[in-house]
Amino acid sequence: MTIDYDLVIIGGTVAGRYAALVATQLKATVALVESQVNYGFSQHQAISQVAKILHNLNDVAGRGIHTTQPSLTWTETRLYSHGVIDHIQAQTSLANLAALGVDVILGTGQFQSLPHLAFTVNQRLLRGRTYLLATGSVLYHPEIQGLQPTGYLTLSNIWQTLKQPTLPQNWVIIGGIPQSIEVAQTLARLGCSVTLAVKSASILPSGDPEIAHLLQAQLEVDGVRVLTQKPVTQVKLIEGKKWVQVGNKAIQTDQILVATAQQPNLDYLNLGAVGVKWRQRRLLLNDKLQTTNPRIYACGDVIGGYDFPNVANYEARIAVKNALFFPRFTINYRCIPWGLNSHPRLAEVGLTQAQAKRQFRPDEVLVLRQYYKSIPAAQLRDETTGICKLIVHRNGEILGASILGEEASELINIIALAMSRKIPVKHLASLSCVYPSFGQIIEDTATQWGQQRLNTNHALQDFLEGFFHFRRDWNW
Repeated sequence: MTIDYDLVIIGGTVAGRYAALVATQLKATVALVESQVNYGFSQHQAISQVAKILHNLNDVAGRGIHTTQPSLTWTETRLYSHGVIDHIQAQTSLANLAALGVDVILGTGQFQSLPHLAFTVNQRLLRGRTYLLATGSVLYHPEIQGLQPTGYLTLSNIWQTLKQPTLPQNWVIIGGIPQSIEVAQTLARLGCSVTLAVKSASILPSGDPEIAHLLQAQLEVDGVRVLTQKPVTQVKLIEGKKWVQVGNKAIQTDQILVATAQQPNLDYLNLGAVGVKWRQRRLLLNDKLQTTNPRIYACGDVIGGYDFPNVANYEARIAVKNALFFPRFTINYRCIPWGLNSHPRLAEVGLTQAQAKRQFRPDEVLVLRQYYKSIPAAQLRDETTGICKLIVHRNGEILGASILGEEASELINIIALAMSRKIPVKHLASLSCVYPSFGQIIEDTATQWGQQRLNTNHALQDFLEGFFHFRRDWNW
């Protein structure tokens, strides 16, 4: 059988386009099959930035600074976000990828196994040495009575659908994933009345509880009504008004956003015919990102989990190298950070406090924490809400970190690098950051490692007290 391509990417996501770019840079012959890519994540980032600017301008009066109140229409905000998206997607636009040599094919298709493994699209037969699934995920529609006929928005269409000059004023967000927090806060800061309903006891059930509590408090300060452990059971349209039953409360709203769990976008690919297995809507993969058909790989949220672009791109790099060369690279999420575009920002890497204490004996795990209000940079920028937590083994190994605060998504990268290079926490304590900077929060937090060890080492304390007592009494 003649092989047409080194790699055929079945895309429809930003990670798929990124994978095509990486493979082309490695001089491989690549085909990219996709219908369209949703840049909703980047669009939300842009709109969120506008919301933050407006919030800060409205907040300066509380600092004794008086200025003209800003005026910005929803149409202007959307135009700004579209301009940002145009710049962000330039490198991985279809035109640029085609210019680099990628065979771009618009459409949807499916695998076929006979007479040989191939992918058919638009009556074309694409024969690749290997294949990469990067089709993303789609909303898992919750079983809520009356939701479908009443109508609702999703994370994939919210910003594209709202084309009127003003935003709907009242929102109910049926949450459950981190992005629901981002959208709730953005809408609140744009002047909307927002209720966020989640079934779990925490808005971040898999995150650090202390961090989640602080973030929820900030959401409530911004005007988001947070209802935890309150499942949505019914939606009704009464006299043209939408009503949502959240727990024992009936809430009238203008718009409903469903931001719950996603499921892999796999239905149309005919994977069963080519030996690709999945269980409970999750692909079965090994640590090299191979499916049960060793010639077919996968990356991004099609393999499950939350949709974080940096994680998807990390998976794409691993999958592409394994698909093009001998499959020897393994996936390891331990040192891969993730971040939430909230205000203040949230970023985590590695183990949380609870996870570390499950893996190690409790006396082997040290929890170091420092609050943002203690550093000058936070006071100067009036960004004193925040905390840095380092989870450290007694031997100095950094096990994980959680940061809620300004520049958290930049600071977490430093810790992730230290973890990946096995740099002990004592070296973070000697950073000597530029003054003033938010990097000082890492330095101050790491300094507590030595202090905690000293506080629990009574023999060393006795030695130091005796040593300095001896020096004071020594007659020079």
